[in-house]
Amino acid sequence: MQNNEDTTCGFWIFKGPSLQKFANKKAYVVCFGILGCLYSASYAYFNGILSTVEKRFGIPSKVTGIITVGNDISSIIVSTLLTYYASRKHQPRWIGFGMYTIVLFCLLSAFPHLLFGPGEDALTLTSEFGGSMTDNFTVNEERKKLLCDNSTKHCETANGNFVAPVILFIAQFISGLGGTLYHTLGVSYMDDNVKRSKTPLLLSFTYFIRSLGPVLGYFLSSVCLKFYIAPDLTPSIDNKDPRWLGAWWLGWIILAVLIFIFSTLITMFPKTLPKTAIRKHKTAFALGKDPVQPTAELPASFSDMITTFKRLFTNYVLLCNNLAAIFYVLGAMPFFIFLPKYMEIMYAQSASFASLTTGTVGLAFTSLGILLSGFILSKYKPKARKCAAWNVFVGAVMVAGVITFAYLECPNLTSEKTFFNMKSAKNLTCFKDCNCDYVKFSPVCSADGKVNFISPCHAGCKEKINEKTYGRCSCVQNITMDASNLDETIDRQTVNSGTCPVDCKAAFTLFLIVICIIQFTGATGKTTNFLVAVRCVEEKDKPVAMGIGLTMMSIAAFIPSPILFGYIIDRSCIKWGKTCTGNSHCWLYNSKLLRRTMNFTSASFIAIGVLFDIGVWYLVKDIQIFDEEIQIKPTEKKSAEEKPKIENRY
Repeated sequence: MQNNEDTTCGFWIFKGPSLQKFANKKAYVVCFGILGCLYSASYAYFNGILSTVEKRFGIPSKVTGIITVGNDISSIIVSTLLTYYASRKHQPRWIGFGMYTIVLFCLLSAFPHLLFGPGEDALTLTSEFGGSMTDNFTVNEERKKLLCDNSTKHCETANGNFVAPVILFIAQFISGLGGTLYHTLGVSYMDDNVKRSKTPLLLSFTYFIRSLGPVLGYFLSSVCLKFYIAPDLTPSIDNKDPRWLGAWWLGWIILAVLIFIFSTLITMFPKTLPKTAIRKHKTAFALGKDPVQPTAELPASFSDMITTFKRLFTNYVLLCNNLAAIFYVLGAMPFFIFLPKYMEIMYAQSASFASLTTGTVGLAFTSLGILLSGFILSKYKPKARKCAAWNVFVGAVMVAGVITFAYLECPNLTSEKTFFNMKSAKNLTCFKDCNCDYVKFSPVCSADGKVNFISPCHAGCKEKINEKTYGRCSCVQNITMDASNLDETIDRQTVNSGTCPVDCKAAFTLFLIVICIIQFTGATGKTTNFLVAVRCVEEKDKPVAMGIGLTMMSIAAFIPSPILFGYIIDRSCIKWGKTCTGNSHCWLYNSKLLRRTMNFTSASFIAIGVLFDIGVWYLVKDIQIFDEEIQIKPTEKKSAEEKPKIENRY
């Protein structure tokens, strides 16, 4: 029997009677869900600002991939042992402790901006700094850096190129120390404190609230990126310009405050909810056990931990389920981390709009799928094999959808005619002596609106006519593809600032439709996957089983997948930003190569996951997902109700 301390809300001096009315499953589910919403929002926010951070600090995608696995590395080190130990303790307080590390993660992620500021490149694109250079010598030197100048190479150093990625990696590493506790202890605590028949509905409700997290994170990143990186200054470009840097650091402060508040609230829940203690007491009495002296919990020990691990690693249903999850994560990870960047590259969307779209359209269908699956599972209570069969179907839909992505192209973007520095440009000698290697990425478009150049220098331009037009561009006439159809009034020697207009609406719309189908279908399999995982193990092993599953996924999926796909993205780079010490980040990609390589690799991993799900379907036939309620005989029920002292304790 739990004592009053174990079933009392609050801690220290915060234990007033007014708090006790919140010691129930509804309050916990709401608080746990909101905390999960903010937790997932923090990672979605990171994904939303990813391309901006890469531009600001000159970070290539493969380094970004290494940064994102920092939390998984720390999770591997401590998650299994920490989960085993914490599962024997006051679980809500350990959840809160874990979430405080997320607060620190948010603050550290914003720290590079406080350390380095907006950067010189961003400042020169503002009217306060770029427009205040009245010195003619300075102005001429700045203009020369963009024009064809056969005198000197303007090599620049990378500002914070090493320190910023290290700080971001440390932030991710710290988040992994306690973030695992939320996933493992949180759902285990909920499953232990509700009836099994109600678990799917409540679980889907918490998944639904948590699924709003990416919506919040991407929306927040979209809003923040609309502001210039230095909000107090006036930019001379708009947010559609590839050089635009948004206020990527602002959202981290907001998220840190909110997560701290709800992390504190979660620690106030009791070790066991009062109604759960009563229900377990009555069940024990009905089964003829001593309700006052229940079986003592086995204390945490090394020998018991080894025994537990052996028991779980020989559970073939759990093993197949974990392996399926590993390959699903391997294949789906690029769309978790690089989706906004993918939209920018493939469909010419702005960073702000890509984040907003990622966080609204597809994730709205995710939320709908989670709620619908929870309702169906609670109402019809399907057998384990039907749940496993549905997971196979979900995997097949994902494979088909990802393969479709490989063929959804924006024609105006994938044509070599619109690319700078492609095969057609390699044979040109018009900018051979212009020393363009270290020229900043400042895209310009030919007068006919068909051909882009990396900069006025790469177009062979010798003069600047006005703020948006460059003249005497020797490469324009050479590279224009359809010169015979040019209007005679168009000057073939001029280019205009900015990229040439493209129309990707049709391809982008189809892409969003497929994303919605994949995310809706995938969301319906979340609850069934969880139920199979926790029902195939003993009740006392649930937190440890989930910890082992997360550790396996960290080692085999969460860590290698971002690095692998970051490498794939970098391999498709056409134009790297250059510094005195080497390359920084990529400005331009071969979209066709990237689209095919990335999506076919992803589909292959997911297909292997489907095979393991088929194995789960074969092995899961004897597992009971929804246990029958214990039927208490009328005489026993009456005897149980004759003990009012049980109720009075709560």
